[in-house]
Amino acid sequence: MATGRTIHNLALIGFMGCGKSTVGHMVARDLKFSFVDTDSLVEERAGISVAEIFRSEGESVFRKLEKEVISDLAGKQELVIATGGGAVLNPENFESLKTHALLVCLWAKAESIHERTKHQKHRPLLQREDPLGVIRQMLTEREPFYKQADVIVNTELRPQREVVAQVRHQFEESIKGTSGFAKD
Repeated sequence: MATGRTIHNLALIGFMGCGKSTVGHMVARDLKFSFVDTDSLVEERAGISVAEIFRSEGESVFRKLEKEVISDLAGKQELVIATGGGAVLNPENFESLKTHALLVCLWAKAESIHERTKHQKHRPLLQREDPLGVIRQMLTEREPFYKQADVIVNTELRPQREVVAQVRHQFEESIKGTSGFAKD
């Protein structure tokens, strides 16, 4: 852990469809923390859906709002934060989260992500020709950012409860001050 880093939150990063919201809700319940989703907070701030922000204002406006929301979370405690899949592409978001949260990346292969998201219409970046190809390309671009997480948890072929237990365990170990971070 970086010097001066105090972990009092848990931030889930990773590609869309890896389970950040579902796992986040379950971990928050187990830890008796509040759950927040940065996309939902952006929607509240903007007064419209993420899909509508992308459609009417563009990705750059969404990313600006996302950065504001993530910055605002730095002063809060006992949160499980589910970030948007591209949130950590902005180094300021990554650094902000890293000051107060254990960063856990939920990981899955492109094919699994496609299977999980192919019927979801609220994913604006996948509403294109060849969504699997888009997922593969974006995952390749984002992988170096995701690999900077404190912990990487593979969600492939694992029951959600097992993923939740792994995430919770890593968080509990981090707040004890142990250096037992694992990439699995």
